[in-house]
Amino acid sequence: MEQEKIEILSLLPEQLAAEIKAMGEPAFRAKQIFRWLHVRRVFDFAEMTDISKQFQSKLRERFYINPPKITQKLASTLDDTVKYLCTLSDGNCVETVRMVYHHGVTACISTQVGCKMGCKFCASAPLGFVRNLTPAEMLGQIYAADAGFPEEERISGVVLMGIGEPLDNYENVMQFLRLLSCSEGRNLSLRHVALSTCGVVPQILRLSQEALPLTLSVSLHASDDGTRSSLMPVNRKYPISELLEACRQYFEKTGRRVTFEYAVIAGKNDSDSAAAALGRLLRPVFSGQRPHVNLIPVNPVADTGFSAGSAVQFQKKLERQGINATVRRTLGADIAAACGQLRRNQMHSPAEEGEQH
Repeated sequence: MEQEKIEILSLLPEQLAAEIKAMGEPAFRAKQIFRWLHVRRVFDFAEMTDISKQFQSKLRERFYINPPKITQKLASTLDDTVKYLCTLSDGNCVETVRMVYHHGVTACISTQVGCKMGCKFCASAPLGFVRNLTPAEMLGQIYAADAGFPEEERISGVVLMGIGEPLDNYENVMQFLRLLSCSEGRNLSLRHVALSTCGVVPQILRLSQEALPLTLSVSLHASDDGTRSSLMPVNRKYPISELLEACRQYFEKTGRRVTFEYAVIAGKNDSDSAAAALGRLLRPVFSGQRPHVNLIPVNPVADTGFSAGSAVQFQKKLERQGINATVRRTLGADIAAACGQLRRNQMHSPAEEGEQH
């Protein structure tokens, strides 16, 4: 029976060393190969010039390298945001966004092809779930978005807020984070990484045991179960009380506050009473610490029927409730930079597009 090939970009240095040793080669070969892949970004064994052709042939028999390929690129004329449609080896596609801030460059990456969570305001939800991304496919998005930029303009921060629910792809996301922060490779501090979840409670509790210094962002979007369940089906399984208890435990275990994401939707969750209820809900969560809410004007996604409420006005309402609130800077509005919109447009047929408009 033919041995199944291994995706080499998903292997940590010690895992690669074990595979290389099993092939009868010295361990230092693994360090050479890992450096070619993750430092020099060379994805063809034939171009690894300090490795013999005979060993290159053995590597091709044992491993494969299939990083995502950029098949569409949209650059904003309003700011420096660039959105990429990345095509995977099986023909599926995901989105990656490169965003420039005063403090550096951040990449927003996808963790799944599609999503199971069905949030009503999300462009990915109507397309359903296809599969999880591998660690290599997540890392490959960063490498693709960095290509062509000088060292000083390379990505210095990562947010897992693209297509998919990161905690629904837990093992692969953890492996990706280990690769991303590996000193022999990209060596990015996890303090510059934010992971966004819709609120998968068991996995939040599991993540709290990992002792990772990343920022956890929870998509809340409502202050009561009825409203949240109508927007986010996950709330029917993990209601707000359970979610906030998991956030409290996460804070106690890690010492790192959770940020709450709140998409402001006109007539749905932007009233004075909604702000007052949100204040009552969040003030007790972190002992001695004021909670932080990141307000987002809801994205104009076709078929949802939602329109953006005033995030600035809602911010003032929350601050009167003793809640720290910021309004997320809108980037790439002219290139549909919000999660899932480019993939959605790519996957619709012309007939379907016509029906939408």
